[in-house]
Amino acid sequence: MKTLLNSGQLNITLQRLAHQLVENHLSFNNTVIIGIQPRGILLSDRIVKMVKKISGNQQLEYGRLDITFYRDDVASRDILVPNETNIPFSIEGKNVVLIDDVLHTGRTIRAAMDALLDFGRPRKVELMVLVDRRFSRELPVQPDYSGHTVDTILTQKVVVFWNEKDGKDEVILIDKV
Repeated sequence: MKTLLNSGQLNITLQRLAHQLVENHLSFNNTVIIGIQPRGILLSDRIVKMVKKISGNQQLEYGRLDITFYRDDVASRDILVPNETNIPFSIEGKNVVLIDDVLHTGRTIRAAMDALLDFGRPRKVELMVLVDRRFSRELPVQPDYSGHTVDTILTQKVVVFWNEKDGKDEVILIDKV
């Protein structure tokens, strides 16, 4: 096990990501943020809170997207327990910032983009991830905003712990045996 980000480093990384969003989207008039269920919303909840504080914009449109039935491996899974999708606005013509915790193969992001089309045709889609596992991509997906980049091998897994769910803030790399 190796710690990639401790609690303090994670907080600094989140602040940097939130500031980058504010720099690129300023007023967020035509920009929405959408967290990908289940673990991406833990990151997006924090990012949205920080962006509101930094920008002073309390009217930021924020949604949560479940991709369970858009996955390309849905038929091979035994038990499917979907999460709630809550996007109470149209994304038609808007800039969408998709947020997930770890970018690995790119398949989750592909499924999220398919699911997004049910809510309109966005003008632009950007991707924010906390951890980018660079050399493990199966699809041509790259993040626009990345908190930490790590080179891993197939037998390793990145695990993100969130205080709200896991009782601590930490990102670790473990070897799957």
